[in-house]
Amino acid sequence: MVYLTGDIHGDPRRLLAFSDRIPVREEDVIVLLGDVGANYYGGKRDEQVKTWLSMLPCSVLCIHGNHEKRPQTIPTYHEELWRGGICFVEDAYPNLKFAKDGEIFDLEGKRCIAIGGAYSVDKAWRIAGHYGWWEDEQPSAEIKTRVEQQLEAHPIDVVFSHTCPYPYEPCEKFLPSVDQSTVDTSTEHWLDHIEQRISYEAWYCGHWHVDKRIRKIHFLFQSWEVLGGQWPSFV
Repeated sequence: MVYLTGDIHGDPRRLLAFSDRIPVREEDVIVLLGDVGANYYGGKRDEQVKTWLSMLPCSVLCIHGNHEKRPQTIPTYHEELWRGGICFVEDAYPNLKFAKDGEIFDLEGKRCIAIGGAYSVDKAWRIAGHYGWWEDEQPSAEIKTRVEQQLEAHPIDVVFSHTCPYPYEPCEKFLPSVDQSTVDTSTEHWLDHIEQRISYEAWYCGHWHVDKRIRKIHFLFQSWEVLGGQWPSFV
């Protein structure tokens, strides 16, 4: 079984409780749709988060968010072929798989492409307060080209992304303190371009801290779904 949920921001308790309740098996996969928070601070705090996540009996596929470092910039990660796609893995935590953007993974017989990244609307606050912010949070031109090439060469069934295509942005989640004219929506517009070009069964995303569905776009935060079907919400 493949289970999906949204951002955990370095707090794995919801995952561990879910794993106990189901229970999750070794052959299962949990997909986290960005902002995992396991590569945020560096050092002992990240190690503790990864130690907790490594207690899960299954593999955990992590999509890149905007509030975390890209694993390819961290020396302890190496590339690994897993379920037909490339991911970044550390030897100390082999069940934690950080998807390389543009890679297509075979999960439950479905071809699932990973497209991470988004813009941080709290960028100025993070920079001013010396909190974690990374200039490569959004997909680069190189990543976009790679994703588009993959989609041209291969049919896909499912999209895993952090943010959503622009027309589906949940406006009710806009922060009233943020001037929306200052927000960089280039990633969302690019995803809109992709969404108009491809045929797919379902698109799962996180980032927006909301649980809802608009047609084939599934927004997940604290709720869970099974790939290919609805799962009861655990809040």
